[in-house]
Amino acid sequence: MTVSLVARNLVKHYGGVIALSDANLEVQSGQVVALVGANGSGKSTLSKIINGVVVLDGGQLLLDGHAVRFSSPQAAKRLGISTVFQELSLIPQMTVAENIWLTREPLRVGSLVDAKSIRKQTKELLTLFEGTFKSTLHPDAAVASLPPDEKQIIEILKAISFDPRLIILDEATASLDNRQVERLFQLVNQWKQSHKAIIFVSHRMEEIFRIADNYSVLRNGVTVGAGAIKDVNDRDLVELMVGTEAAVNVVQRKRQGAQKSTDRHLRLEVTDLQTDVLKGIGFQLHDGELLGIGGLKGQGQRDLLLALFGDLPYTGSVSLSGETVRFKHPHQAIEKGIALVPGERAREGLLFIRSILENLFAPSWREYGFPLRVGRARSDGLKMTTRLNLKMAGLDEPVSSLSGGNAQKVVIGKWLLRKPKLLLLDDPTKGVDVGTKAEFYKLLAQLCEQGTAILFYSSDDEELIGLCDCVLVLHDGIIRSTLSGETLNKSNLIAASLGASNEEAR
Repeated sequence: MTVSLVARNLVKHYGGVIALSDANLEVQSGQVVALVGANGSGKSTLSKIINGVVVLDGGQLLLDGHAVRFSSPQAAKRLGISTVFQELSLIPQMTVAENIWLTREPLRVGSLVDAKSIRKQTKELLTLFEGTFKSTLHPDAAVASLPPDEKQIIEILKAISFDPRLIILDEATASLDNRQVERLFQLVNQWKQSHKAIIFVSHRMEEIFRIADNYSVLRNGVTVGAGAIKDVNDRDLVELMVGTEAAVNVVQRKRQGAQKSTDRHLRLEVTDLQTDVLKGIGFQLHDGELLGIGGLKGQGQRDLLLALFGDLPYTGSVSLSGETVRFKHPHQAIEKGIALVPGERAREGLLFIRSILENLFAPSWREYGFPLRVGRARSDGLKMTTRLNLKMAGLDEPVSSLSGGNAQKVVIGKWLLRKPKLLLLDDPTKGVDVGTKAEFYKLLAQLCEQGTAILFYSSDDEELIGLCDCVLVLHDGIIRSTLSGETLNKSNLIAASLGASNEEAR
């Protein structure tokens, strides 16, 4: 079951926007090729051409030495190509088993769906990640009820369920915890041994150097470098990705001084906050402060943000600018100047079939009167897209036309238009390239200088260490450590994340 895929000089246009102008890629059986590039560089378009979602405009795609041009994902699947999508392709209302086998259900005599066989085969697939998810994940579980990491596991199992020859992993690790990533990489090594070819798309350098055999770098739709991963380092790849831009450490920000708590307004005070996961959280957050939330995924970070945004019931006390509040709906939190940038932009942050303009103003149309002052909204929208350096063809284009990083800018921009006093961030740079991250870090610094209070969860330890004034490390639903100043370093952060420290250093 060998496979050889070669992409030569691929070209793709979307109207006046050039997505690919000279893209090249080669992957063989038993290899992992890392496809690297900034958001908007053309990675997604190249992947979609290979899996049949997008039809190329020029160049040549060779499979096993023969020219191919896929007209649909089904055509690619018939030749053994499958993709684990970054933006999940699952149907929330259907079960795990129904999602995995949709359109390929085993049939009994009389063309009836063999439900027993489907459940059995789904259980066999779930054993591939056994021990890395909760016992509630089973074939009959509704996908809508699953947390992000388990949805990602189902997306992976769906992609490999028909034993493909070529697998594209598009940010497949972004929602997984460490155990799940370890298991996925074990599977990747098994796939290599069985002569499968893997295209691996990730913004995590550590993963790229750990799992890839070769690399291919895209910049502005052009392949600017390719070769063996052993011959380069992470700085080499970053320099290829950003071109003439300086490949510097972008995770840096001047922190608040020691007098912060006495000369800054107390924006948020939380006392003994409890949910099904949280076991009594308490802290303070002042205007102009960037307070980080660390720890391994699933320790209560998301619960904390949702509770503060009125989207999750809790016990305990929350005070906003000295006023005790208990929001029962996000609308109440929004009216009080709170904004939440969610962790799943596709499901929670955007209306993908609507325009960029409509997405930007989804929470704010009431501010533009009745009848609606669309001209004013359009002007404000253009100012925001300029501020965020949003790469787009126009405000009327669907938000689905944007790269992942630019789509995330829309999510952030729609809340900045409301000028929030308290900004809640749920892993906002997940799946975002280094260039967009640098822009985002500068934006955070500007917001802090303007007095915005920011509560920032990140799965990236370097972000927490480089950006935050202080980091609350959650473990098993409690604050295991509060790190700041000299104690805010990687060793303390990792130790606290694993439950090995109880140092209070704020």
